[in-house]
Amino acid sequence: MNLLLAEVAQATQRLAAAGVPSPRFDAEELAAYVHNVKRSQLHTVKDADFDARYWEAVSRREAREPLQHITGRAFFRYLELEVGPGVFVPRPETETVVEWAIEAVREMDVAEPLVVDLCSGSGAIALALAQELPRSSVHAFELDEGALEYTRRNIEASPDRARVTLHAGDATRAFADDRSWDGRFDLVISNPPYIPLTEWEYVAPEARDHDPQMSLFSGEDGLDTIRGIERVAARLLRPGGAVVVEHADQQGGQVPWIFNEERGWTDTADHRDLNNRPRFTTARRAGS
Repeated sequence: MNLLLAEVAQATQRLAAAGVPSPRFDAEELAAYVHNVKRSQLHTVKDADFDARYWEAVSRREAREPLQHITGRAFFRYLELEVGPGVFVPRPETETVVEWAIEAVREMDVAEPLVVDLCSGSGAIALALAQELPRSSVHAFELDEGALEYTRRNIEASPDRARVTLHAGDATRAFADDRSWDGRFDLVISNPPYIPLTEWEYVAPEARDHDPQMSLFSGEDGLDTIRGIERVAARLLRPGGAVVVEHADQQGGQVPWIFNEERGWTDTADHRDLNNRPRFTTARRAGS
């Protein structure tokens, strides 16, 4: 075992003791970042090349600073995104939401799909859809000024940037001032804030202390923004168009009721993520 791998083993113990959910992965990822190699190449780092800044990075993670804030990058499906303080860090659970959306659009067999991503944050969802639906046009809405800096940079760095349009504005009022977009979209997708204000103390430190509050909390029951998105989706979607909205696992019995038949929705369903937890609700606009 080389010096770096021995240090990684010690770092893993420290991170585990601090309550970090994935201590081994994080210790290795930090080592790879500091030494500018892939995780699979850690064994190739010579002892003489060990960088003591590794322990500075470990200390930051030990204090529950998000791994992605330390490295400045987040991986989402086939993307590498720039992230940091001021923007919500995309989670693996959301990849399941995007997977459903991509398959739904492909099944529509639309030549040039029109998509809107509400509460875009880093741009992870919008850019993943643009990448994997190569003839699509994607509109992304983000309100928070701090997050917008990252959305812009990630879009500008993307080879698909010509098909992604960023809007600085409230997702619950998307295109409210330009009604020519009403009834035109094939897909509305969102990973909105959905944590109840009463749950603040139970949120993981990485999110509670580092993600923008605007990206986390939404009213007493956590559903205020989702209710707003339902109204926007009802206006923007064409008949037969689909909406997909992520939610907390405790909300699987509540969110589907927001997209009910009386409000013009059909095929409403709730879906589980890879950990078998309720994760997102889908529905289609009636009338097709």
